[in-house]
Amino acid sequence: MSYTEIEYAVRDGIATITLNRPQRMNAYTWVMRGEMLDAFERVDADDDVRAVVVTGAGRAFCAGADLEGGGDTFNKDKSQDMFAGEGDVLEDGTPRDGGGTVALRIARCLKPVIGAFNGAAVGVGATVTLPMDIRIASEKARFGFVFARRGIVTEAASSWFLPRIVGISQAMEWAATGRVFDAAEALRGGLVSRVVAPGELLPAAYAIGREIADNTSAVSVAAIRRLMWSGLSSTTPWDAHAADSRLMAAFGAAPDAAEGIASFLEKRAAAFPMKVSSDLPEQVPDWPLR
Repeated sequence: MSYTEIEYAVRDGIATITLNRPQRMNAYTWVMRGEMLDAFERVDADDDVRAVVVTGAGRAFCAGADLEGGGDTFNKDKSQDMFAGEGDVLEDGTPRDGGGTVALRIARCLKPVIGAFNGAAVGVGATVTLPMDIRIASEKARFGFVFARRGIVTEAASSWFLPRIVGISQAMEWAATGRVFDAAEALRGGLVSRVVAPGELLPAAYAIGREIADNTSAVSVAAIRRLMWSGLSSTTPWDAHAADSRLMAAFGAAPDAAEGIASFLEKRAAAFPMKVSSDLPEQVPDWPLR
């Protein structure tokens, strides 16, 4: 698939997805939605990809939904741009929120996803990134969960993700006020893990990706990602213990465990043979469940 509103590139085991409508501050559209869904399918299908960096072209990360359509932008009967399209509906026939389809695809990704916020991340430009595993921001980044100021509601499954990431009190403050805040506040609130100078943003993101690619088992990282995220909705740590036990039993007898131990004892870099596309144990949780 050729892309018109994102860019996709793979180098040294790291895929980069760049939102690419700089003339519109990378505002989100139905086309961008489809291209992002396709890109994450490519990520999971490519065993050479070990991590993903998502960033924006120009001065913004994503300024939210493209509101060029005016007051009917979010009217499902008059505009399909913010929805998943015909045939992709809930059990009651309601069309699925388009941002949510991307957020849940990112959640299902088998590779770690790093959000690199180069500028404004507002509305869906913020919520769609919540299932990313690591978020780092340029000092120039700004964030806003502005939905109440537009007369709509939080979307992209953010009512599930945001309180789990930053806590219910911080989530409600940002969502109820709808105000735009800077990278320093995002760091204090736990939305991002670090803030760096603009010129250091992508190098910092790629350094994290390289550390993953150079030192870890791809199937181990995929399984850990599923364990961590699925565990957020468990009612008891016993669920996590059961899932851990099943995967420890499966991985303990697998080639990557033998190689990981041998490389440690022999004081050399590991060469893990297993591939996510073909060797992921069936005990890895299927998440998120519909």
